[in-house]
Amino acid sequence: MAKGPGLPKGTRDFGPLEMYRRNYIFNTIRSVFRLYGYQPLETPAIENLSTLMGKYGEEGDRLLFKILNSGDFRSKISDEDFINAGLPELSSLLAEKGLRYDLTVPFARYVVQHRNDINFPFKRYQIQPVWRADKPQKGRYREFYQCDVDVIGDDSLFNEYELIKIIDDVFSRLSVRNRIVLNNRRLLNGIAEKIGEGGKIADITVAIDKLDKTGIENVNRELAAKGLSAEAIERLQPILFLGGSVESKLNKLGDMLAGSEEGMAGVKEMRTLFDYIESDNLDSECVFDLTLARGLDYYTGTIIEAKALDYEIGSICGGGRYDDLTGIFGLAGVSGVGISFGADRIYDVMINLDLFPQHSEQDTQVLFINFGDKEEKYSIPLLNSLRKAGIASELFPSAMKIKKQMAYANSRSIPWVIIAGESEISNNKVTVKNMISGQQHIINKDELPDFLRNKN
Repeated sequence: MAKGPGLPKGTRDFGPLEMYRRNYIFNTIRSVFRLYGYQPLETPAIENLSTLMGKYGEEGDRLLFKILNSGDFRSKISDEDFINAGLPELSSLLAEKGLRYDLTVPFARYVVQHRNDINFPFKRYQIQPVWRADKPQKGRYREFYQCDVDVIGDDSLFNEYELIKIIDDVFSRLSVRNRIVLNNRRLLNGIAEKIGEGGKIADITVAIDKLDKTGIENVNRELAAKGLSAEAIERLQPILFLGGSVESKLNKLGDMLAGSEEGMAGVKEMRTLFDYIESDNLDSECVFDLTLARGLDYYTGTIIEAKALDYEIGSICGGGRYDDLTGIFGLAGVSGVGISFGADRIYDVMINLDLFPQHSEQDTQVLFINFGDKEEKYSIPLLNSLRKAGIASELFPSAMKIKKQMAYANSRSIPWVIIAGESEISNNKVTVKNMISGQQHIINKDELPDFLRNKN
């Protein structure tokens, strides 16, 4: 038996119902982004590997989808190189482009290329798919959408506060209860200095970023494997699990990190950020957690993560401050900060908690029943008048049994059906049936747009 077509692992199809719901998420997020003054931007799905490589750390580089050079890609590689080159070297010879891993690095590349056309601070939002060659599992896909919002060209912590407000607004509108977790890379840098491992900050952040997934014992084993001394690992433990209020934690960190310029800068930044937060009345709970690291190399200051409270799936939004991401492309000293909403995980949360409003699943509002040529001719001008009035409408294309046409309306959750048979035509009227209540109204055909507008 021939095997049917299938999808690559970690990818999904989305039918009409799923798309109505996904668009509800996208439109909600987009409306909040615009409310805060952010502008839309899109970048290509394909970037040069020279743009992408080295920006996400060693693990991120391994997860990049590389695109084989088109045409006779072997012609430019000698037999000796093809046989003797290691996998990384051979890969660079065979593939010069890749699918984007996130939206932040392409954004930094865009800023550098278009710096003479941009007014700083530049506030942009971007809603597009990204790809990662990760192991597919619950809440983790190889192709997924990110909804990014960034401001670049300004280092005020007011920007971080506004991003936290955006998270709060988005999830309030989507009815997703969440917790916003905050930390600061400068604090982690200061801690690494204090335990005598300042040169291994990248290894430390990658390891502790896995704490909630693998547990402290596995994290400690990974730190030891990366060359941290037993003494340093032991000194790290009480710092990571520091308890108490935000003020208490910052006071203790101020004492611990005295003498570390980087660490004390992190303490000051967290105080300022929590002053903003505590002067507000957010729906989301905001917590300070030193174990939050986020494994991307380009973060330099505040790091942010949001998790759903009522469904276990990992982070549904995350981001942070990057002081010089554009510097790697030749534009130094331009600080930025941004967050990314994971639309696919948010969808999974909302579908499992039944949070989608019913109207998000409707598109067509009106279906005209087709009885034949005469009735079709009578209905088409009415159909066009409804569309002109902004009411999504359809005429069933064939004169089939009315039972089948009604079943179609029910299967599509179309709330209104218009019946225009011989009796209605002779009197210049239509019968309007509410498919939810079953109630019917006979009205003049010219009154149809106003009638439906008032009912909706």
